[in-house]
Amino acid sequence: MRGYFRKLILNEDKELQSYVIGLALGDGNLSNPNKRSIRLRITCDAKYPLLVAKIKDSLQRLFPQNKASISPRKDNYYNVSLYSNRLKEIIPWQVNKGTKFEQKACVPSWIKENKNYAINCLRGLIETDGAIYNDRGYKMMIFTSIIPTLAEDFYNMVMSLGFKPHIYKIKPKKTEKYNYNQQDVYHIRLSKNVSAFLELIKPEKI
Repeated sequence: MRGYFRKLILNEDKELQSYVIGLALGDGNLSNPNKRSIRLRITCDAKYPLLVAKIKDSLQRLFPQNKASISPRKDNYYNVSLYSNRLKEIIPWQVNKGTKFEQKACVPSWIKENKNYAINCLRGLIETDGAIYNDRGYKMMIFTSIIPTLAEDFYNMVMSLGFKPHIYKIKPKKTEKYNYNQQDVYHIRLSKNVSAFLELIKPEKI
């Protein structure tokens, strides 16, 4: 049985891998609930049903012999999941080694060094931890993360495509009620040439 799992197919399409890595870095979680196989779970807001379906399809294409599934709706969110021990070959943090924040998860170098891979990774990051909105009639894009290495990677990838985002570090207000998860929050905002950027990245959230 162990040999069988090692032989399961991992799609070698680097653009697909880049996209799924972006999704995972944005709003993905690794676990090993059955102690046999790694589980990747990506959370998506239920108001984006086309994106939920797209995430499932992407995971299924990346691991064609494994089964991607969508959990029942809970608190207006869906979880898209897939089990595979080959996840450790591409996901840039490790299971059972702490959170993405604790492991300082970041975008792999091979993605950052290739324009097409960077575009696909940015698409996944924006579709999970990004937002597109209008401010006084102007379209804006913002990406949010508590992981400084990931925020820096996002900023640099957008810069490498010829756009000029701004990065802000926001220190949370400590209160008795919310005295946990008090990391700094990084916002990367693009306010100029946003339409051209979105036309290049083509995130599902538009």
